[in-house]
Amino acid sequence: MAVVVTVDLDADLAILAASPSATDRAKTLSVGGYGAWRGADRLLDLFAERDVPSTWFVPGRNALRYPDLVRRIAAAGHELACHGDAHEDFNELTLAGQVAAVRAGLTRLRETAGVPVRGFRTPMGEWAPGLAAHLHDLGISWSSSSHGDDLPFLHPGLPAAHDHARGPGAESHGGLVEIPVHYELEDHQYFFFNLEPAFPVGQSRIAPYAEVLANWKQEFDAYHRFGLCFVLRLHPEVTGTPGRVPLVRELLTHIQAQPDVWLTTGSELADWWSQHHRINEPGHPADVFARLNQEARA
Repeated sequence: MAVVVTVDLDADLAILAASPSATDRAKTLSVGGYGAWRGADRLLDLFAERDVPSTWFVPGRNALRYPDLVRRIAAAGHELACHGDAHEDFNELTLAGQVAAVRAGLTRLRETAGVPVRGFRTPMGEWAPGLAAHLHDLGISWSSSSHGDDLPFLHPGLPAAHDHARGPGAESHGGLVEIPVHYELEDHQYFFFNLEPAFPVGQSRIAPYAEVLANWKQEFDAYHRFGLCFVLRLHPEVTGTPGRVPLVRELLTHIQAQPDVWLTTGSELADWWSQHHRINEPGHPADVFARLNQEARA
């Protein structure tokens, strides 16, 4: 099986995108800012301790606001990936606006870190039809935004992601691999809380730590049994606290104690998948959705 540990370096941009009125709320913004100030380094220290590679999704504006942190992430051998520019709500943007946000975020991140950036994760909201082709044109070779599978798949309607005639290891020449994520493997759903503006709206959150760890372990064991792709999604402002980092440590220790587990980055996994899969399984939901969407537009 494959395990990809991912981190969204949102800081306070996610709060501002969800509640623009929070611009002048220093206390509220500090909930997100904690991630860049304290939480990110705790996660980096843990990954170094456990020798775990990771992929960090960084909005372009956070690359400008926290350049030293972003460069340290890259210098430690972790992968950087695009997360929009200002953690935009894509539901509020046209296709052109989404493309502009991705382009701006890519430019800032690449210029700040000086490393290739090949991955993307939607900050908030839904893709507009046609975005996958634009991501491909911008040099993005994989995404981790969808929830529709527990194995990677190929976005339909794009060139094949790997030229088999050139053999394994040949340079990728197109396509877009999707590495699905799931809410139950994300810390945000269990722990994130803000009093005002209220998040979640009903204020019923901050789950028992032991139960969250048990959930993650049970999911991992099932993924391991069936040889699937386990994608953990963390946020430094959520899991980078003194009491929650040990949860991640125990989960990683459990993962590393099992046989036949490949801990890898998004790009390494996408390259492997594209080398071994030119098309999706027959009837894959991504292909069905693309066909129905095309028929509806026609």
